[in-house]
Amino acid sequence: MKEAVPLTIDVVSDVMCPWCYIGKRRLEAALRNVSDLDIAVRWHPFQLDGTLPRQGKDRQQYLADKFGGLEQATAFYKQIEAAGAAEGIPFAFDKIKLSPNTLDSHRLILWARSDGLQDEVVELLFRAYFLEGRDLTKSETLVQVAEDAGMQSDLVEHLLTTDSDLDKTRHEIEQAQEMGVTGVPCFIIDGRFAVAGAEKPETIAAAIRHAEATRPGAAQTAIH
Repeated sequence: MKEAVPLTIDVVSDVMCPWCYIGKRRLEAALRNVSDLDIAVRWHPFQLDGTLPRQGKDRQQYLADKFGGLEQATAFYKQIEAAGAAEGIPFAFDKIKLSPNTLDSHRLILWARSDGLQDEVVELLFRAYFLEGRDLTKSETLVQVAEDAGMQSDLVEHLLTTDSDLDKTRHEIEQAQEMGVTGVPCFIIDGRFAVAGAEKPETIAAAIRHAEATRPGAAQTAIH
């Protein structure tokens, strides 16, 4: 008898995106609602702002430039704080001093896949940035995240000094853009259905149920 293939959910996300953290919580709630299904979640990179320098940019300056002033930015983030609180996320935007380039964070998430620790690493990166205001451009931050998640932190420390998987990460970002992903989070279910944005858990769960009910057989994934 042929072994059943899990239904795949490919999550395109950026660790500096607060809606992606909210989306992770809503996905987790959706998965609890479909706990009878065999599901594999995989995380893929996206950059909200690929123009940020590798060392990041002062947060206040970044927000002023992006929103045309800090007052507008503050109003925008108040809405996100409320949405986060409803999902049990106590966003601490005032602790964030630097808007990071997230390429190295995405490399870490990629490396975590072989250890089956992507979810743990993504969660710890979100916490480090949004709850603790830690600098995601610093290798020591990423090495600590790797260690806390259960990865080989000494290997991660070495890899971060190299260009290992930089091109692969950039290619995955380009691939998502070519597929039509313009904003994140984006949940690609069974390689056939996309749920764009941090939708409510019941919406995500319904899409998962529909994908399972209409599966042509083994999952055909769109992202590799």
